[in-house]
Amino acid sequence: MIRDDREHWNKRFSERPWVGEPSPWLVRNADLLGDAGNAIDIAGGTGRNALWLAQLGWKVTVADVSDVAIGLAQVRAEELDVAIDTALVDLNTESVPEGPWDVVLLFHHLHRPLIGNLIAALAPGGLLIGALATVRNLERNARPPLPYLVDEGETPDLLHGLDLVRYEEGWLDDHHDARFVARRPGGS
Repeated sequence: MIRDDREHWNKRFSERPWVGEPSPWLVRNADLLGDAGNAIDIAGGTGRNALWLAQLGWKVTVADVSDVAIGLAQVRAEELDVAIDTALVDLNTESVPEGPWDVVLLFHHLHRPLIGNLIAALAPGGLLIGALATVRNLERNARPPLPYLVDEGETPDLLHGLDLVRYEEGWLDDHHDARFVARRPGGS
């Protein structure tokens, strides 16, 4: 399965590199980030969110199954003169790179068993920030398919054990997402 996932995503990133601006949700919630620390961008692809955090002084790791995407992220980091770490990992079958992480970014990668591992990898007081497509997204978009969508109102339950700081569901840029910022209890 890992090889199939890697081949699939390598092909997609080769055809469409997806280097772009950071998520508007991440930027809109920058006031919650606090001092720069360690962050990981889960299924971060070409690193659009990781690179933005690195420019703010964060030590960021991009974790993705696609070596093509990771290579594109590294090239872009060099162009921006920022440092990033990378982890070539299939997060559906392999462990989350060891934390603790002050910030975990989870944008548009739903593998329900992974969420508990991400929560456990958060440092006390750490933030999980992200967006997951909901089933309503299928009203306008063919992707992602049903197994990779959350039900409306499901996301707060997936984040059990975290304090929900900000949450919204709705259409943004023609995609229906559940967007969240959640904090692990503890810390200073």
